[in-house]
Formats: sequence, C-alpha cells, structure tokens
Amino acid sequence: MRFMIIVPGGPETESGTPGTEEQFADMQTYQDEMLRAGVHVDGQGLHPTSKGALVSWENDEWVVTDGPFAESKEIIAGFSIIEVSSREEAIEWVKRWPRSAAPNPGQALELRQIYSPEDFDAMLSPELRRREEQLREAAARQAAQG
Repeated sequence: MRFMIIVPGGPETESGTPGTEEQFADMQTYQDEMLRAGVHVDGQGLHPTSKGALVSWENDEWVVTDGPFAESKEIIAGFSIIEVSSREEAIEWVKRWPRSAAPNPGQALELRQIYSPEDFDAMLSPELRRREEQLREAAARQAAQG
C-alpha cells in the first residue's frame, strides 16, 4: 500500500524560504530512517504558489491564472510517499515526522492512500488494463533513466 503524506504550507513556505538547516538535517535523518526500513518512495518540497499557476476549464477553454493563490485555504508545501503494509503502519511513520518540520499549530499532516492498479480491476476492460500496465511500465523506465 502506498500513502502520501501531505505537508501543509503557510506564511513560511509561501515566503520562498525552503527551511532551516535544522529542518533539513532532521528531514534527512527521517528520510534515511525510512530508506533503511524500505518504505521511502519519494518526497519533495514545493516552491511557493507565487511561482505556480492555476489552470481551469471555463467556457470551453483553458484559463491560466498565475500565482500566488490568495484564495487558497489549503496550500501544499511538500509531500512524501511511503509504501507500507497497512494504514496503521503509515500512521506510525507520520507520527515519527521531525518536530522541527512539523506543521504549525492548527495544521496537520494529511495521510492519503494512493490508488493501486488493483483498485480498478473490476471496472477496467482487458484493453484498458493492458494500457494501464503499459503506461506504468513506461513511467518506471523513464524514472529509472533519470
């Protein structure tokens, strides 16, 4: 089972400051621990919304709105993806999140399970299932290249 740990943003992350040396060191220790346990898949921080864009479909055309996103109530500052055997194990890994990089009071790390191909078995035709497998294989090859 794969899970995404979603890290909320706030004034600090929106300022464009990626973090303190202590936060980097603590996160590297945490990621190293996850790597040694074999559960770490990926993890990245995100640039502030001022460097992003919202792309929406309106009146039969795409509309691009440059950031920052003042109306966004929920800003994502980063994420980690872990692969574990259960939801309970995922929660235990979230509880080990470094306190120096923990969300501000009133915010929380969000844990969401990622769909796996098997979740769609009942609804996919054999042709769509084969195409899904081909897409995943191509993505894995591309990731391995670099």
